[in-house]
Amino acid sequence: MSFLKTVFLGICLLLSTVVSASAQGMTALARADSSASALVDQGDSIEMMLRLSQPVPFRIFTLDDPRRMVVDFAEVDWTGFDTEAFNTSRGITGLRVGGFTPGWSRMVLDLAQPYALVHAEMSRDDSGAVLTLNLDPTASDEFALTAGTPPDARLVRRESQDAEPSVPPRKIGEGPLRVVLDPGHGGIDPGAERDGVQEKTLTLTFARELQDVLNRAGGFDVTLTRTEDVFVPLETRLTLAREAGGDVFISIHADAIAEGRAEGATIYTLAARSSDAASQKLAERHDRADLLAGVDLTGQDDVIASVLMDMARTETTPRTDRLADTLVTYLEESVGMHKRPRLEAGFSVLKAPDMPSVLIELGFLSSAKDRAKLVDPAWRMKAAWAIRDALLDWEEQERVMQGKLRK
Repeated sequence: MSFLKTVFLGICLLLSTVVSASAQGMTALARADSSASALVDQGDSIEMMLRLSQPVPFRIFTLDDPRRMVVDFAEVDWTGFDTEAFNTSRGITGLRVGGFTPGWSRMVLDLAQPYALVHAEMSRDDSGAVLTLNLDPTASDEFALTAGTPPDARLVRRESQDAEPSVPPRKIGEGPLRVVLDPGHGGIDPGAERDGVQEKTLTLTFARELQDVLNRAGGFDVTLTRTEDVFVPLETRLTLAREAGGDVFISIHADAIAEGRAEGATIYTLAARSSDAASQKLAERHDRADLLAGVDLTGQDDVIASVLMDMARTETTPRTDRLADTLVTYLEESVGMHKRPRLEAGFSVLKAPDMPSVLIELGFLSSAKDRAKLVDPAWRMKAAWAIRDALLDWEEQERVMQGKLRK
């Protein structure tokens, strides 16, 4: 039995310790302390010492292409954890922490070269607990041989987008407009971050506010792809929209750019070729969410390819274009927009062929001007009202178009 499998199977031994801690009045959620933790080089090897407020069950596995090590915890509060101060190892090129699925938190370490886990121990002391890991260099073929997600750690994947939606389809106007709001990022995937503002928090806040505005208006049935700070795979976001029988899908983001200046809201629709280089880079960053969260993408069917049905898009694309144009009109009048408010890119989250789908970049966290707007509840409310009015207008346009088609 490999060492990794031994670590994974040995997790249950910690459960009695956690139950005992709860009985003593401790919270079930452990807290991580980066100031008392370290991830350092020890010659050619790497050592990690992670200080926790109490012991918790954990599991460890590796993923290949790209090489990553994943440490799951049940469960850790990462609030205030400084990953840059914690990681000083040259062998770890990137590190992310955060919520993963309900009941589990995750740490993902990007490996500069193949490493093997040779020691893992959760020890308890007067201050709580310390998780100690030791990694040694190993051969590429040995690393690949042991890499992979253990069965009990795999995400429970829903049926693919080929499955029939659980809510039967109907024409626009036959009941409330079913709107699926998709707050970008979440959990271990924070999205863009500037001056203490995280994209994942901002998008969820705005989605909840927009949901409230639409519910108060009446005539809308609103579904969110996530309602808390958890990670949701791109594939699952689309599947949730289909299960809700969505008439329209709106993905909400507030990104940042490393080069140049960008300000104002932008509406994106799907295209095989991006409008410009900046849009291409933006789409690539968005589509790396599953990889960054430590999801094993090997051996998965190409779900996106399976939904690229040209016949369905022949009907859906003009409806999507009308939706995007209408959103631009109302948002421009209400809160202003980017100098190029209507762009195209290959965002995977927009690739459902049977549902008009748009991605709204509310603004750019890399812009101080936009940040000030995005954290302002009054500005967000004006934007939500504009989106509400645009959806009402678009719905009426669709009714008119359906009437013409019946004649």
